[in-house]
Amino acid sequence: MTVVHAINRVEGKAPGASKNFLSVRRLTVRFGGVTALDGVSFDVEPGRITGLIGPNGAGKTTLFNCLSRLYVPTAGDIVFQGESILDKPAHRVASLGIGRTFQNLASFLELSVIENIRIGAHSIESSDIFTDMFALPFVLRRERRIDSACWALVEALDLSDVVHEQVKNLPFPTRKRVELARALAMNPKLLLLDEPAGGLNHEEVVEFGRLICRLRDEWHLAVLIVEHHMGLVMSICERLVVFNFGRLIADGEPAKIRTHPEVLAAYLGKAAT
Repeated sequence: MTVVHAINRVEGKAPGASKNFLSVRRLTVRFGGVTALDGVSFDVEPGRITGLIGPNGAGKTTLFNCLSRLYVPTAGDIVFQGESILDKPAHRVASLGIGRTFQNLASFLELSVIENIRIGAHSIESSDIFTDMFALPFVLRRERRIDSACWALVEALDLSDVVHEQVKNLPFPTRKRVELARALAMNPKLLLLDEPAGGLNHEEVVEFGRLICRLRDEWHLAVLIVEHHMGLVMSICERLVVFNFGRLIADGEPAKIRTHPEVLAAYLGKAAT
């Protein structure tokens, strides 16, 4: 049984995709006199891996922080599955179906692997201190459902051997998988990956790329990935969106982007023709 089948069985859900999935519309972000994003617009399609690339300072992380509701845009809109997310607080983003990993790993180092994954699962559950205190029947059913989902993720991300280890004792590549498992425990429809190849060697990058593709297929996910490792981007992304100085300068298939004059100018300093 695949992970998505395990999760959907315990939640009683069937995988599906919306035609109007994610649309970034004329998004602008200003910090004082600095324009971090300048009217950018693009779409992310369901079930596809889209790469967001550009030089340092191009606005990629700013966009991710808008999607996570950590930043409030100056203008524009972000529409996810037909509804704007800009009127939603940051703590509601996970329950909308958006999961995220971070460039600087945000794991709880003193907790075990399974405890970290459970935190992700609990982030999309509604509960309060009274219902949890009295262990009402629906609370027990919820906990059984969470346990089933979390252990399915442990198996899927090959974490069984370290499931009770504190995250601080694990090697860096394994910590990456723990953070990915925690994001997937939110049962997202859209997965935001912020520099997942950072700190990995060549073999680890290749393996991580295979993992992303497999999880995309099994979970029927859309993936938006910010990444500087061009080998990973070109090998797994079906579409690339390119930023430079807060502007969108190219949007298309990797083969097209590879020779785009403005992209070459941004990365290599060549004059655009």
